[in-house]
Amino acid sequence: METRMKLLPKEQEVVRELEANGTILDNFIKLDMSGIFMVTMADDQDDLHKKLSALPYYPYMQLNIVPIRVVNNINQ
Repeated sequence: METRMKLLPKEQEVVRELEANGTILDNFIKLDMSGIFMVTMADDQDDLHKKLSALPYYPYMQLNIVPIRVVNNINQ
């Protein structure tokens, strides 16, 4: 818990950077506060891991990646 609190300011800063550059599109905190769900944009899983590895919490994360199809509604 102490380590997490020390890392929190930098974690929040990096999350804002990833949101600004379009990597993190949205995030949702679980009701029990035990984790979050993030909607992200990346070329593939390796690209996503590379981008998320900038997060101080990354070494402690248990990731479950579910690829989804992006639909371009502009042309439909």
